[in-house]
Amino acid sequence: MRHARTFLAATLACALGASALAGAPHLRSDLLLVLNKAEASVSVLDPDTNETHATIPVGEGPHEAHVSPDGRIAVVGNYGERTPGDSLSVIDMRTLKVVRTIDLGAPSRPHGIWFLPGGELVAVTAEAQKKLLLVDPWKGEIVAEIGTEQEISHMVALSRDGARAFVPNIRSGSVSVIDLNARELLAIIETGAGAEGVWTHPTRDEVWVTNRAADTVTILDPNSLEILATLECSGFPIRVAITPDGEHALVSCARSGDVAVFDTTTRRLVRRIAMNEEPVDDDELQQRLFRDAFGRSPVPIGILIRPDGREAFVANTNADVISVIDLETWRIARRLTAGREPDGLAWRSADR
Repeated sequence: MRHARTFLAATLACALGASALAGAPHLRSDLLLVLNKAEASVSVLDPDTNETHATIPVGEGPHEAHVSPDGRIAVVGNYGERTPGDSLSVIDMRTLKVVRTIDLGAPSRPHGIWFLPGGELVAVTAEAQKKLLLVDPWKGEIVAEIGTEQEISHMVALSRDGARAFVPNIRSGSVSVIDLNARELLAIIETGAGAEGVWTHPTRDEVWVTNRAADTVTILDPNSLEILATLECSGFPIRVAITPDGEHALVSCARSGDVAVFDTTTRRLVRRIAMNEEPVDDDELQQRLFRDAFGRSPVPIGILIRPDGREAFVANTNADVISVIDLETWRIARRLTAGREPDGLAWRSADR
């Protein structure tokens, strides 16, 4: 593994020169990656100034991405549009260029992506194959394929110890639990219609799952696999993220056009924050994935919280705007712009 990383870094250094690497944007600031579904690109932004460091072409219909723990690479799932996607793009975070495209061998619709502890492998959901793939992004190889046995296996999150993966299945309304050490399906838990978003609590043994069609959020125990609670959350809850201190869960609601905020201790809804963004014009809207299914909602989907817990970024996919929520005042602090139909978000810290 170490040799693969060393070889990649050495190759890039020879090609671009030491001076190019020394001036790379990540050495100066944190980076926010925004996946633009309608443009087949990734925008790399300074989250504080909205400066665009790069716009990187990737495969058709990129939906989700994740940055390796050491910050060296980002992996993007090329989900596709009418034709299912079948590849991953690997971006070098020093040069902000694609350095490898990994062919997954068959139409797979790669979507949810998360690095395993240590950063040697990345877990990728393959909707069209009903599988979770374990991929070595450094070598460009699939090392394991684990069946979820459910329909539309969408996102993925890991238990805090990295031993289990939790994969919500939209059409089946369930979560597939996968033992990553044995590389086998452990259990299937019914959570609610349209199970889609998932996040692991950073300080407690809880996994939060959004059930978009049921308008609920399910809380699971990652060890016993017991359902601990089911919370009402109207408005098509589609993604969830939990603050680093573990105190609040933020749920993006596509139909109602807002973010629901839950106190994770009391499990009560404490506020809803409207995005207050106008969607693109009607002609453009008809070219989008959700079109006008949610009326004039800006359709907030992707949600990411800064590692320092100060702000949350919400991608309004039908408005082409990233809303920035101040997590002290719980108000929209500013807005960022990337490309057309922003969705998935990823973070690269300046100190990596």
